[in-house]
Amino acid sequence: MNICITGSLGLIGSAAAQHFLDAGHTVIGIDNNQRMKLFGKQGDISESKSSLQKQQHFIHYPADITSQTALESIFRKHRFDAVIHCAGQPSHDKATSMIAKDFRINAYGTLLLLQNTQKLASDATFIFTSTNKVYGDNPNQVPMVEMEQRFEYADKTYRGIAESTSVDQTLHSFFGSSKLAADTYTQEFGRYLGLRTTTLRLGCVTGPHHASVKLHGFLSFLVKSLVHKQAYEIIGYKGKQVRDQIHALDVASAFAAILKKPKTGEVYNLGGGSNNAASILELIELIEKRLGTKTKISYTAIPRKGDHICYITDLTKFRHDFSNWKLSYSLADIVDELLDHELQKN
Repeated sequence: MNICITGSLGLIGSAAAQHFLDAGHTVIGIDNNQRMKLFGKQGDISESKSSLQKQQHFIHYPADITSQTALESIFRKHRFDAVIHCAGQPSHDKATSMIAKDFRINAYGTLLLLQNTQKLASDATFIFTSTNKVYGDNPNQVPMVEMEQRFEYADKTYRGIAESTSVDQTLHSFFGSSKLAADTYTQEFGRYLGLRTTTLRLGCVTGPHHASVKLHGFLSFLVKSLVHKQAYEIIGYKGKQVRDQIHALDVASAFAAILKKPKTGEVYNLGGGSNNAASILELIELIEKRLGTKTKISYTAIPRKGDHICYITDLTKFRHDFSNWKLSYSLADIVDELLDHELQKN
């Protein structure tokens, strides 16, 4: 297959590119390293480009996804069997300082990709990496109890946040709003126009090749801070806020499962689930034990606007439709790999 991957140098995009290259496919990557422009040197992902370009069946275009001229030229040069859209402005916080640019990248860029796919690759499968931020702070309405180190759902049988959760009447953040626009457009190109589209609402995706910064890439940035003995700031909820972690390679294998059984206008939540869930306090304790050190922690009481208190992904729907897919990385595996990678750099 010829597979187009936008954001092909980023965490998810590069993992997907490697996954499909290893499987013998041709990958056409689109990435202009916008991440470095947004976050500075720490966000630079050019190392991924050097690694991928050594491989025979990888073709790279440093194009801007908001340029119709650039996209149309690429789509006319190649026959795509799949378009996996991983590019975007990824920061909940940074979007507020660049509202129009955030919308242009996340919403308008997605629209252009959908239009070019519809016009020039209508038989292709289109996969969009959305976010759990499309639910805004509605997940905070689920009854919870506060424990010593984390918040937990009050109902012990509750599986987590499902796709039926409302995206309306809630505080999203501007990032959540731009991604929601792209999310619903992807659905409409499927449901209204018949394009084979799937939207994946992702939460905390991580891996050793994450060019993480304070404003994006929570777990990777936490590991880097603790390894290098830098002070770490906890923002709100006493550090008891919970996230479920999923490895980028498990997201890549989910892409592969979708390509084997494409959907039309479908939406799935995808994350690490309850077994890969932990609070910031629990993760700090786990990492400190592995390192044998103590970290200087600062605390800001006011939480980020629209932030989730406890977000655990309900994987029921995805697992039902793609029964051969499974998580291959546990939370312990993820933390160990992040630590090993960072310690080797010292």
